[in-house]
Amino acid sequence: MAGIAAAVLVTGLPAAAPAASATKKVDTVLEWYDVTAVAVATGTRPQVTNSRAWAIGWLAAARAVRTVPIGTAHHYQDAALASAIHTALSSLIPEAAPTLDAALQATLSRIPDGRAEERGIAAGQAQARSLLTQRAGDGLDPASVNPAYPAPEPAPGIWQPTPPSFGAAQQAGNRFATPFLLDRVDRYRPAPPPALDSERYRTDLAEVRAYGAADSVVRTPQQTDTATFWLGSSLTLYTGILRAALAQSTRPVAWRASLVAVFHVALVDTQLATSDAKYAYLRWRPVTAIRAGADPDWTPLHTTPAHPDYPSGHNTYSGAAEQVLTALIGPRAREPYTIGSPSQPGATRTYRDWRRPTLENVDARVWSGIHTRTADEAGVELGRDVAAHAVRNASLLFR
Repeated sequence: MAGIAAAVLVTGLPAAAPAASATKKVDTVLEWYDVTAVAVATGTRPQVTNSRAWAIGWLAAARAVRTVPIGTAHHYQDAALASAIHTALSSLIPEAAPTLDAALQATLSRIPDGRAEERGIAAGQAQARSLLTQRAGDGLDPASVNPAYPAPEPAPGIWQPTPPSFGAAQQAGNRFATPFLLDRVDRYRPAPPPALDSERYRTDLAEVRAYGAADSVVRTPQQTDTATFWLGSSLTLYTGILRAALAQSTRPVAWRASLVAVFHVALVDTQLATSDAKYAYLRWRPVTAIRAGADPDWTPLHTTPAHPDYPSGHNTYSGAAEQVLTALIGPRAREPYTIGSPSQPGATRTYRDWRRPTLENVDARVWSGIHTRTADEAGVELGRDVAAHAVRNASLLFR
């Protein structure tokens, strides 16, 4: 599976595409991965807008380095990769320009002046500008992602603004944005959530009420830690996981750049599909359901995000990320890897595969009191479906 998917990923690449030199002191792919992470962390944009920046920057880089002109060495690829990401992110995140400019200068200072450097710079700039033009007006700017969304009329099962702020719904515009590879955002829409009078829904709600309460007496300290660790931005949390996969890879530069590109293309499309399902079903959150029933003062461990319950966005993200990494690398990492969490400073967790973070995400959202388990599990499946579609069609990105 991993071998077949990897071949699809690099369709069109020459069989002898050069790998990074063993004597190089700086891994330019990792260098610009870290530069991208810093640039994306600048400002306060919606997660999907930041995912789009990753996708455009790294797809431009992957296109620019996939062929190497005759008579040039790896210097061309280093210049092309750096130039593509610099050009894309400078346009998409102008406030990060000082960081990007300094990074570009650092990379180019290691490359001998000459034809390889010049052609690499030109190729990177051309690919980035082409993609920026292609994706202009795609509906993933902050205003389009979060348009005004009037709260629906209150009714059993229907989403309503949640405490404590009772803020307006977020991410309602994602479902109207242009995907990268999906032909339509509802292609993999999950089946409807369980009926309110079903045994499954009663079981789901009872679990959240018991284990997700701020004052729960059954949730263990370890479960609270898991809920807190995975509370933060999925993009931020998975930046560490994808970096581990990239750092452990011995593949050529073009393959590694393509891995980052396909990962983020899949995750953009997943977030659009998530918004479609959430706003198609408008399922109320556990806090609304529980307070409407027998416990009007019930409070979740963590504040409920301002969008519908079904499916869980954290779990569509984790399912998609797991699927891409499993398809292109295999089910396990080459070595154990460790990540931190923005929502639990100082804490780290170590994993050996890509599946364990998904399983923890499913539990975490229940133990936070934010989602039902059904919403989590449906999210994982939706993410896997969209990501599998992206991997199957990855060659379209490089035509």
